[in-house]
Amino acid sequence: MNLIRNILNSRFQKNGSFFMELTKILGFKPKKIKVYQKAFTHRSMNIKDSKGNAVNYERLEFLGDAMLSSVIASHLYLEVPSGDEGYLTKMRSKIVSREHLNELGKDLNLINLVESKIPSGQFGDNIHGNLFEALVGAIFLDKGYKYCENFIFKRVIIPYVDIEKLEGKVISYKSLLIEWCQKEKKTFGYNVYEDTGNDEARHFSVKLSIDGKIVAKARATSKKKAEEKASKRAFFVFQSRMSKMI
Repeated sequence: MNLIRNILNSRFQKNGSFFMELTKILGFKPKKIKVYQKAFTHRSMNIKDSKGNAVNYERLEFLGDAMLSSVIASHLYLEVPSGDEGYLTKMRSKIVSREHLNELGKDLNLINLVESKIPSGQFGDNIHGNLFEALVGAIFLDKGYKYCENFIFKRVIIPYVDIEKLEGKVISYKSLLIEWCQKEKKTFGYNVYEDTGNDEARHFSVKLSIDGKIVAKARATSKKKAEEKASKRAFFVFQSRMSKMI
């Protein structure tokens, strides 16, 4: 246990700023500092406790996700008394979408606190949202539900949750397009192929067809991004008919 404690503490003791930076982000002084150290420990550190359990932020990420969903659900339930289950579920999904959580993590510069053997520049965007969820989980374990709720209100609900704007926000254009096509009984297909061109980085192109006709094309550094970009372009082609589903 002493070895694990020393590994976890090494970086934070060296720069001497972890506690101060964390306090600025939280808005209060943390008690169980080791919980927060775990919240910023990446699995690449390959640390295990005395029982052989992995020591990293992934379990805290799971807990933080549940806490975010709980607090956001409660807020929407109270704020929108006319909303049915489907509406409330859709609105909560928009607030805790991966894209939104990544933005929150970036805004707080959480990547600067992570302990990892992987250079920060090699992480994908999801690391930011993962760290935000892990931080929320750590707050719950350190201070309990009320502090966790206050943090979510301060960092998520007050600055970002505008019900009217959220009603018109699209989380995934691809999911929306698929749902619309299924509802309207339209056939669709994404023809994806590698298209590096003169770029050093690997690229993919996609042609989106609806009822046998190509309605949108796109190109990006991953298949997922290319499909989403093509779906967004298709949305604007059919916007007048698809907007009712947002």
